Amino acid sequence: METDIIISEIDALHKKQDVALQAKDADHYFLIFDPSFQFTGSNSVTLNLRDYKADIQSLFRNSKSIETSHYRIKSAFENEVFTEKIARKSIIIKPNLLVFSKKQTIQTEEVYQWKNVGGEWKVLAVEVVLEEKY
Repeated sequence: METDIIISEIDALHKKQDVALQAKDADHYFLIFDPSFQFTGSNSVTLNLRDYKADIQSLFRNSKSIETSHYRIKSAFENEVFTEKIARKSIIIKPNLLVFSKKQTIQTEEVYQWKNVGGEWKVLAVEVVLEEKY
């Protein structure tokens, strides 16, 4: 499969996922993940899909709003797996006391592994290789 076609399909999936994240819509957010999905955070702790879902749902419950954007640093297609490194910036607004809010900015570099499963691209793994919070 031509790399440009793969990139355009995956870009569309990233856009849908970003919209779901910002809308705090867990059902749509998790559509792109393969059941065997593994998430490795910057602390080197690896979560399976069930545990990752619990973390994200907690984030959704405990935030007022989420903004996110990303760009691709590099990509490769090898052995039917599309691997990409992306830089992401997310701004999370959390409630603080009764009327105040707390803003947290998180910048990461993440390595995604995608595979076409039954005609659909699914995320097999995400590894956060760099993370800054402020």
